[in-house]
Amino acid sequence: MKRFTLLVFVLPFLGLNASSYAESHQIGSLDEKLKSLIPANEAGCSIGVFENGNALIKDGYGLANVELNVAMSNDNVHRMASVSKQFVAMAVRLLADQGAIKLENDISDYVKNLPDYGIKVSINSIIGHTGGMGDYDLISTYGYPEDFKAKEGALNLKAISGHPMRIGNEDYLSVSEFHEVVKKLPLVVEPDTEWRYSNMGYIMLAILVEEVSGLTLREYTDKYVFKPLGMDNTFFADDAVELIKNRAYGYSKDVDGNYVNDMTNLFVVGDGGLHTTINDMQKWDAQFYTPKLGKNPETFMEEFMLPNSSLPVNPDSGADIFYANGQGISKSENGLLVSHSGGWLGANIMYRRYPDNQFMNLVMCSNTSINATNIADEIDKWYFNK
Repeated sequence: MKRFTLLVFVLPFLGLNASSYAESHQIGSLDEKLKSLIPANEAGCSIGVFENGNALIKDGYGLANVELNVAMSNDNVHRMASVSKQFVAMAVRLLADQGAIKLENDISDYVKNLPDYGIKVSINSIIGHTGGMGDYDLISTYGYPEDFKAKEGALNLKAISGHPMRIGNEDYLSVSEFHEVVKKLPLVVEPDTEWRYSNMGYIMLAILVEEVSGLTLREYTDKYVFKPLGMDNTFFADDAVELIKNRAYGYSKDVDGNYVNDMTNLFVVGDGGLHTTINDMQKWDAQFYTPKLGKNPETFMEEFMLPNSSLPVNPDSGADIFYANGQGISKSENGLLVSHSGGWLGANIMYRRYPDNQFMNLVMCSNTSINATNIADEIDKWYFNK
């Protein structure tokens, strides 16, 4: 949800190398740093720092529920926002591995009632954000009502009260209604000509999974991804009124600096919607080093790590970043960096992996006033002993 941001951090080694630093049991210094960054009496974060599958830090900081004064822990369930995309990509690639689809085929071969785009839009291109699809601004605007301007090619939906439809926690569309809207959206650029981040594309991929498998994205991923990996507390939350045990409630600050509830009523999944825990993400991370999914797990994961396109992410940035199945991939002085951020109402997430060290850095915050990227930076500095 929201925009994908990926930053490359070049952290030179000084003194001890990464492994010996972790082995020297100076983990307490990182714990103290995290406590200083995340106040114990405010909405906080669950944080997982792992090396070779072993937890260096696996704990909660701050509160999971401010109203009830419940402390955050590694068992709290967090909304993962756009970090969800790699799980959607996994589901789609498993469909291909099962022979149900071909990634290079047109999305219209499998999804019913799409407009005639006049050009092939491959599934692989949609996964890699080069399918030419737009985003939420083709449904409505976030502003209301002063800055509302009809956009060419947009649907410009109205809420029942007559004001422009707002996507967030203000107005409501059911999952089926939202899917019907997404199917009507036009392309905004010719496919495979530029990298353009598209939440709408990933909702289209969720529709693809549903129409091909006969299962919802939640059901399909539970059967073919989460249960095989033992991720018992991970799911795509597609029911706005269900009870979620150990949920980390979302908060933000108002203009006066006071905390307010910040929970979405949007339970359409695909671009976001995954809920999980630090403990389950430890199991997901292990899949990249000891694969279990797919007919030939080793080959399947090698292909999962390949970019969907030769088009770089944000080419004007000057950094060589490529998108591979819901992951940003780049090179740093510390080796390969694989990461994705996530931001939505009440959720601020940063997930980084350094495969050369089998090092995982995951910051899951339910407080949008806390910058998960800055906390992840501090963890990297500690681990790589800058």
